[in-house]
Order: sequence, then structure tokens, then C-alpha cells
Amino acid sequence: GVDESPGEVVFDHGERYKEYRGMGSLGAMKARSFSKDRYFQGDVREEDKLVPEGIEGRVPYKGPVANVLHQLVGGLRAAMGYCGTPTVADLKTRARFVRITAAGLRESHPHDVTITAQAPNYFG
Repeated sequence: GVDESPGEVVFDHGERYKEYRGMGSLGAMKARSFSKDRYFQGDVREEDKLVPEGIEGRVPYKGPVANVLHQLVGGLRAAMGYCGTPTVADLKTRARFVRITAAGLRESHPHDVTITAQAPNYFG
């Protein structure tokens, strides 16, 4: 949930979230007829007869999209360094995905430690 995305910022237990409402959610279909039309329910007149195909919820608030893009670019640069590729074109041709076990994945993340400060690029 970034500033530029639709939805209100809400607080819950001291944390900020961005509200999200999918186009096929009940709230969207009640609020806009084009949502009902998209899901072939334009002829439904009673709200309790609508069949939603989406959800309403919230996601963690992340501030401006520029902050998220900065982290993504940093991750891309790190990946290029690990692969030894100076350009994105080189990365596309030289990078290889390697399958690892569930145990290997656990070992790849921080373990045997309590994280005391949240990093902007880690949600493990």
C-alpha cells in the first residue's frame, strides 16, 4: 500500500495499513454498477443476491512508491553483483535459477536470532 495507490490509510494497534478493495468485492459491486457488469451481475437488484469474486482487506502501508522502487532497484543491483552481470541484458541471458530444498530456504533466511529492527526490504 503506497501513497499513490487508491485506498485510505488506517491505523490498527499502532501500525499503518492501506485499505484495499478488489473490483469483484461485495463493497465494489454495491458501490459501482460497472463492477457488477464486469462480473455479469448487472441485472442483480438485491444486494444480498450479489456473488462477490473478490475481497476487501488491507496491506501494510509503505509510504511513497519511490521508497519501494528504491528497494527493488537495490535488490536488482545485488542480484546482478551475485551473478557477475554488469547489465540487465547480461542478467537476462546469464542468470540461472537453482532449485533448493525447504531446509536450504530456511538456512537462507535469518535464523537462531530475534530480529529487533525491521529492515525495509525483509518480510521473512
